[in-house]
Amino acid sequence: MPSKTVIVGSAIGLHARPAALIAEAAGKYDDEVTLAVDGEEPVDAASALMIMTLGAEKGAEVTVSSDNADALEEVAGLVEKDLDAVDA
Repeated sequence: MPSKTVIVGSAIGLHARPAALIAEAAGKYDDEVTLAVDGEEPVDAASALMIMTLGAEKGAEVTVSSDNADALEEVAGLVEKDLDAVDA
């Protein structure tokens, strides 16, 4: 499965608000999208709860994987963005 490693941009990491926004984006695709931190099993990116279990803080490397190139790029872009910013 194609993947892309990105750096978490949200100031508080992948917690409630960022996880919900990422899960919403991943959920609109029929293809599976996963997130993983180094050394851990990948989790379903369409589940905010599973994203939060990663414990990924700002600056952490997260690998986004999907067979759908559009899903991969959209979710990777969201992981990199500060989703806690007022205009996010």
